Amino acid sequence: MWDSLKNGFTSYLKLEKSLSQNSVEAYLHDIEKFTLYLEDAGVSKNPSEITIDELQEFIKWLNISKLNASSQMRIISGLKAFYKYLLLENLIESNPTELLDSPRLARKLPDILSVKDIEKIIAAIDRSKPQGERNRAIIETLYGCGLRVSELINLKISNIYFTEEYIRILGKGNKERLVPIGSKALEQISLYLKTCRVHQQVKKGNEDIVFLNSRGSKLTRVMVFTILKGLVEIAGIRKKISPHTLRHSFATHLVERGANLRAVQEMLGHASITTTEIYTHLNSGYLRDEIMSHHPLYKK
Repeated sequence: MWDSLKNGFTSYLKLEKSLSQNSVEAYLHDIEKFTLYLEDAGVSKNPSEITIDELQEFIKWLNISKLNASSQMRIISGLKAFYKYLLLENLIESNPTELLDSPRLARKLPDILSVKDIEKIIAAIDRSKPQGERNRAIIETLYGCGLRVSELINLKISNIYFTEEYIRILGKGNKERLVPIGSKALEQISLYLKTCRVHQQVKKGNEDIVFLNSRGSKLTRVMVFTILKGLVEIAGIRKKISPHTLRHSFATHLVERGANLRAVQEMLGHASITTTEIYTHLNSGYLRDEIMSHHPLYKK
């Protein structure tokens, strides 16, 4: 019974969900994990007969097996997808996995840079070199707007509104958003466009792209990582830094200075405010000051 249902689930994932072979195999592996557990536990039941109690015992078994929280979450997600498919096909009358809780993942706080660190990185740029003005514009834009590296490399000249001081960004899920950009970053982009990029021979298809490599093509993500890594070394900063660190720093500095969390969420293009809320936990000193100044028991 399980095997025939798994075959149908496989077809559903491939044809209706258009998942890759690797993703399909991952889902099937999750179901296999559960059926092996049932076999070891001496439980001989069809999927329609499985109860929430048996599912919870399976979760306990996963804990004993010392699987980490993310692996447990993946397996539970696979089981939920399987039972959702069975319900969709009217192969079961109720879905026991709806009551199943997933383990909470500990949210890792991202590394951030201080304002002084950012200044050191900018100061490390050699503006006498051909790509100096471009690299400065890259850092100013990443930190000034909190962009993802993919958003930076795809930024178009036609999407920069110099007078209004906004840029139009195509973010995750092809969602567009307008992001304010400071005059400092705009001045640097303008300087790069007028003194450096204007002299480049641009490859076809890249005419509207802001940041180009020496061959006139759009920068790659790896190239932006490499540029930043070199500047961090010159600046003498001993932290593991990536372009995303500038995004984290941008958000943290805004929240620390009292920016509205909803506004920061919009700037970053976060689908959920929960994702943005992590920036309220980065600075314990900031948190203490906020509590001391706003809690009625601490007010003088």
